[in-house]
Amino acid sequence: MGEDTGSGNERRATNREEAAAPDTSLDVDDRTVIEEAESTADADPDAGDRPAADTAEASADSGTAENATITDEFPVETDASEEGDQSDGSEGDGSPRDTDPTVEADPTEEDPTSADDSPSDPSPSSEPNSTSESDSDPVTAADIDIEESIGPTDSSGGGKTDLGLDEVVLDDDDSQGLFDDLLSGEPIFENKEVLRPSYTPHELPHRTEQINQMATILVSALRGETPSNILIYGKTGTGKTASAKFVSQELESTSKKYDVPCEVEYINCEVTDTQYRVLAQLANKFIEKNQNVIDAELAELNELHSEAADAAAPATSLADTEFETIDDVADRIEKLEDDREGMESVPMTGWPTDRVYSTFFDAVDYEERVVVIMLDEIDKLVEKSGDDTLYNLSRMNSELDNSRISIMGISNDLKFTDFLDPRVKSSLGEEEIVFPPYDANQLRDILQHRANVAFKQDALTDDVIPLCAAFAAQEHGDARRALDLLRTAGELAERGQADTVEEAHVRKAQDKIELDRVVEVVRTLPTQSKIVLFATILLEKNGVRNVNTGEVFNIYKRLCEEIDADVLTQRRVTDLISELDMLGIVNAVVVSKGRYGRTKEISLSVPIDETEAVLLSDSRLGDIENAQPFVQARFDN
Repeated sequence: MGEDTGSGNERRATNREEAAAPDTSLDVDDRTVIEEAESTADADPDAGDRPAADTAEASADSGTAENATITDEFPVETDASEEGDQSDGSEGDGSPRDTDPTVEADPTEEDPTSADDSPSDPSPSSEPNSTSESDSDPVTAADIDIEESIGPTDSSGGGKTDLGLDEVVLDDDDSQGLFDDLLSGEPIFENKEVLRPSYTPHELPHRTEQINQMATILVSALRGETPSNILIYGKTGTGKTASAKFVSQELESTSKKYDVPCEVEYINCEVTDTQYRVLAQLANKFIEKNQNVIDAELAELNELHSEAADAAAPATSLADTEFETIDDVADRIEKLEDDREGMESVPMTGWPTDRVYSTFFDAVDYEERVVVIMLDEIDKLVEKSGDDTLYNLSRMNSELDNSRISIMGISNDLKFTDFLDPRVKSSLGEEEIVFPPYDANQLRDILQHRANVAFKQDALTDDVIPLCAAFAAQEHGDARRALDLLRTAGELAERGQADTVEEAHVRKAQDKIELDRVVEVVRTLPTQSKIVLFATILLEKNGVRNVNTGEVFNIYKRLCEEIDADVLTQRRVTDLISELDMLGIVNAVVVSKGRYGRTKEISLSVPIDETEAVLLSDSRLGDIENAQPFVQARFDN
């Protein structure tokens, strides 16, 4: 055993000498190691059986087989301090010196000593039919080849290709995604937003008279006077909101041109439909504007204050200002900071209404200006919360000191003023403007004007715009409907990857828009709701007016017995009627019958014949052959 070890060490020493032949400093290191090994011979009991050179080699070649391989193949030069540390370690306990821990083994290198050392290993791996040493030894982290794990390293070995880590992910650049096919065609639209209802054009055809009328009323705001209140009436899609916004933009731009403080605030009462929300929204808008004005003035005053403080003669730097001394500037800065700190935004809920009104009043009257408040769908505000908001807004001018307020109301309902307080009606309806419906020729001009901007050149055939105008005019001259029809036709053509919009696309768009949503809602109702609705239809078809909940419930019970359905309680039937009212299928109003209590009077909000046809298409309700006898139940009860 000792002889085998000595012969192996001699071969490793020969390999080291051959590898380190060009480097003369290595011979000095080897002699130093040999001398150190001889000095520790007494500490090693086997030192007498081995030559001194073998003992030094055994000390230098300790560690794992991989570390020994690195030392043999790539000799590492050490400085004197490292040699001293290593010799001290070997002298302390007689153990072999450790190799440099910073040198890691290359797992791809072959161990040249494994073949020589294998005969001395009595394990079964030395037999001819046994597996290799790498299969029998435990696998360590140093033995794992990362490059080989993620991909082959040598194109000549094993037919493997040379791939990097980034190329392991599949290349999907050539595959077609969900939107690739849709984006492959050429777009038809140049600017689709022009066809949206929210777009305000720079020119409104066939509304010159109404626009000029609004302008003559509001021009007094540019003179610092209070304009008269305006009420604008007209059916849906007649250009009311677009014309009002157009005039408002012109008013604000002209006020900036002549340096006149004039502002327009727009509120959609379809969304902001209570007095609290209207006042809170207005208050927060003016608070934000006031804060911006204060911030701008504070920036100028702070700069002026700094210049005056640094100047040798502060009065000279303040000569062209309204301030006489630097203390006046400081007082003004302090006042503005206090004002800004006292401006508290109004939360959307939680404050008393009078506090919200007071906050709005202070915010709008903070500086001199003329304010036009545009209330779109003003009838929704009156219907939801009464005329208190309009009363307060119309009476504010008598209390304001610096600002003036004018109201511009827009409504589809010509009769909503009938429900107003006479005092509100007289002050609110000082000026009234009516927008008539468009005819087919006017709609054609509007569509042509928008199409020139919305579509690319030659994207429409000659019959597209006249057909869209005809479809919209045959109802009630709704320009919004005509624009939606033209936009939908363009979208259908674009989805079909067509080059132009044709008549067929317009007709498809018409069918798509004409899809009756109410019919779809009725068709998808639960069976119990269908029975309640069918009972209401039967009563109205037989001339019963002001149908109440009890009458509907009596017919409902007979229908349930006929089709073998469960009978719900009258309270539950009342809930189903409320759900139908919420969907807009029926109109249910609670009325008082005096000593007989309160009940709901029910009327249909949808066409009777079409709705009945949809209900009878249900397999269960279709089994009712003759529903006329069930109406007699009303008189029996």
